[in-house]
Amino acid sequence: MPDTSTPEAAHGSAGAWAEPVPTAILVLADGTVVHGAGLGATGVAVGEVCFNTAITGYQEILTDPSYAGQIITFTFPHIGNVGANDEDMETSNLAAASGVRGCILRAGATEPSNYRASQHLGEWLKRRGIIALSGVDTRALTAWIRENGMPNAVIAHDPDGAFDIDQLKSQAAGWSGIVGLDLAKEVTCGQSYDWDEAVWEWDKGFARQEAPECHVVAVDYGLKRNILRCLASAGCKVTVVPAETSAEDILARKPDGIFLSNGPGDPAATGQYAVPEIKKLVASGLPVFGICLGHQMLSIALGATTSKMHQGHHGANHPVKDHTTSKVEITSMNHGFTVERESLPETLEETHVSLFDGTNCGIRLKGKPVFSVQYHPEASPGPQDSHYLFTRFVNLIREAKGEAPVAEA
Repeated sequence: MPDTSTPEAAHGSAGAWAEPVPTAILVLADGTVVHGAGLGATGVAVGEVCFNTAITGYQEILTDPSYAGQIITFTFPHIGNVGANDEDMETSNLAAASGVRGCILRAGATEPSNYRASQHLGEWLKRRGIIALSGVDTRALTAWIRENGMPNAVIAHDPDGAFDIDQLKSQAAGWSGIVGLDLAKEVTCGQSYDWDEAVWEWDKGFARQEAPECHVVAVDYGLKRNILRCLASAGCKVTVVPAETSAEDILARKPDGIFLSNGPGDPAATGQYAVPEIKKLVASGLPVFGICLGHQMLSIALGATTSKMHQGHHGANHPVKDHTTSKVEITSMNHGFTVERESLPETLEETHVSLFDGTNCGIRLKGKPVFSVQYHPEASPGPQDSHYLFTRFVNLIREAKGEAPVAEA
């Protein structure tokens, strides 16, 4: 990149302004090209471009496995100012990538200014294998997505600025997209493990659940760590199992309840192997709780259908109404598919609804201890309005064991 640190350097000998050479590029499937400055990993990645409206928690967002196969546009202009650390990670496997293909920023990442920071965002992105593009009018890109939907695209970073535009256009146009794609297999754990880490406390770090009152098996379709922490804090010993674990193997562990996790991709695709097992788990009579992808596949198992959304819901400021209490909560969301409200059979009750667009955000099976929500009650990032759902789940377990429930927070 040419030296433009002084007016003399910025202007060539003929007095013309020397523009910096773009070192990163975004190419949409329709041929639109966006140039900027690169940071993080180098190379080329293909994915679906979405936008996230959260103003905090970029590290948690970038390690959320639900974003596998996607390129995240951050609408908040200052990303990277608090750096990165080893605690704010949401992928359940810290040694593996979350599946995020790239990210797009308005401004370049500054030097971190936070007592918890241990690394610059650019170095952290490089270590995680995530390509980043900065210097983009993210407001204009977000408006484009709202108008046209989430596009397939290629993001590339080359410090020398050498890009084969025609080849990148062809690659973006030729990608099949998220519909029909099972991404849970890419982000699930490789083997089962136990979990006892509880939620983070100010000036103390993460707590431990040393006296659990129940045992929950969590099926990992792309599990976030804070879900596990919330379950542990609610009184659960948690055993995590891979996405393709059979219902027989799960029930052989003699759980008191079953959790179906969030995750990426098309629920109908992952549901090809997951839905038959979920049906068996529901038939067992044990309490079942699902979040996001788990909600979608549970709904399919109970007779509903799902569809691709135009722009999806990605952010930490989404209002949802809980019909069971008539309360409104501000929630964290990350999904590009939705359960079709009109497809809900009579056996299901709609418990939650988005106040942004009226889409379904929760169901429960009438007469059974089975429920799920579309949004992320564990937040991370986002508000904690919905933490009560973990107490609601454990209360179903208590009632199934003949014990008294406790008040929801």
